[in-house]
Amino acid sequence: MSALAHGRRSFARRVLGAESPVWRLDGVLVVAVLALSVIGTLLVWSSTRTWAPGSTGLLKKHLLNESIGLVLCAVVASVDHRAVRAYAPVLFLLSLIGLGLVLSPLGATINGSHSWILLGGGFAVQPSEFAKVGLLLITAMLLAQPAEGRDRPRPLDIALALLAAALTLVLVMLQPDLGTALVLAAITASALVISGVRKRLIALLVLVGAAGVFSVFYFQMLEDYQVARFTAFVDPNVDPRGVGYNSTQSLIAIGSGQLFGKGLLGGGQTTGRFVPEQHTDFIFTVAGEEFGFLGSVTVVLLLGVVLLRGLKIARQCEDRFGTLVAGTVVCWFAFQTFVNVGMTIGIMPITGLPLPFVSYGGTATFANLTAVGMLLSIRSRQRPYA
Repeated sequence: MSALAHGRRSFARRVLGAESPVWRLDGVLVVAVLALSVIGTLLVWSSTRTWAPGSTGLLKKHLLNESIGLVLCAVVASVDHRAVRAYAPVLFLLSLIGLGLVLSPLGATINGSHSWILLGGGFAVQPSEFAKVGLLLITAMLLAQPAEGRDRPRPLDIALALLAAALTLVLVMLQPDLGTALVLAAITASALVISGVRKRLIALLVLVGAAGVFSVFYFQMLEDYQVARFTAFVDPNVDPRGVGYNSTQSLIAIGSGQLFGKGLLGGGQTTGRFVPEQHTDFIFTVAGEEFGFLGSVTVVLLLGVVLLRGLKIARQCEDRFGTLVAGTVVCWFAFQTFVNVGMTIGIMPITGLPLPFVSYGGTATFANLTAVGMLLSIRSRQRPYA
C-alpha cells in the first residue's frame, strides 16, 4: 500500500473510528448486489423503452425505487441486528395489518391478484413483500431461544412460530398470491431447519403442507389463471396461444440469444413485447435474449455470490438470532431465484415471482434490499473473515 493510500485510510479510520462497523461490511456482497441492480436497470430500460410513458417513465420509477431501497439498506445495516430482535413482534404485527388492509376497500387488483394498495401518482405497495421480512424476523426471534439445557427451540416457541406463519399464509392466500405464499412457506421451513427442530417434526410439517396443497386444488381456492399456469407447466403445447403462451415465448426469447446475445436493446422478442411482464416476472428472458447464455450465467453467478456470502455470514455469526436471520434470508433468495429462473426455462410453473435485485418493482426492491441490510448488519458486528 502506498504512503498516500495508507494516509487516506488512516484519516478515514480516525474520522469513522477504528472499531466502526463500516470497516467490517462485506464488500463482496455489496458489489454483487450493486452489479445486479445495474444489470437490472439496463434490462428494465430495454424492456420498457418502447411502451412506457415518455419512453423512460418506468425507468425513472425503477431508479427511484432502487435509490429508496439502497437508503433502506444503509439504514438497516447501521442498526445492530440484536436490537432489532426486540422489535420483531411490532414489525410482524405491522405486516399483518398491511395484509389486512389489502383485503379491505383500500386493496386493489393488479394482474389478477388482489395484493396491492394504491397510493396515487402511479405508485402502489404490495404488503405481502414486507410480510416476508416480518415473518422472517418473528420466526427467528422465537426459534432463537433454545430450551433449557438443549440446543433446540422450545415447543411453545415452535408452536408460536407456526401460528405466525399460518396467519400470514392465510391472509396471503385470501388475495390470492400463490407465489408469495410459497416464499413464506420456504422462509418458515428454512427457519425451522436452521433452528435444529427434530426431523420428525419436519416430516410431519411436510405432510401437512402436502395436504394443504391438495386442499387448495381440491376446494378450488385458486383463480382460473393460476390453475391454467399449472396446466401450461405440465404441457406447454396444450394451448400455445393461450395458457402456454408465456412459457413458449419465454423459451423462444432465451433460446434466440444463443451464446453472446443480440446486444442491449437488440432483442426482437423484447422490443416486440412478445413475452408478457418482461420487465418484472420474466426479466430473465431479456437477459437471455440480449446478453445471451454468457450474460444469463453472469446474472446467476452474481446471485450465487450473494447467497454464498450470506451463508458465510450465517456460519460465522456468534448469536443464534443472527444466524437464523442470515440463513433464512439466503434460503428466501435462493428459493425465489430458483423459481423465477426455473419458470422462464420451463422447469417450474409460472408463479409470478420477481427475480431478486433485477426485476422492476418497488415493494419487492425495498424488501430485498432491507434483507441485504440485515445481512450487512450481522456481518459488520462479527469478527473479520477473508
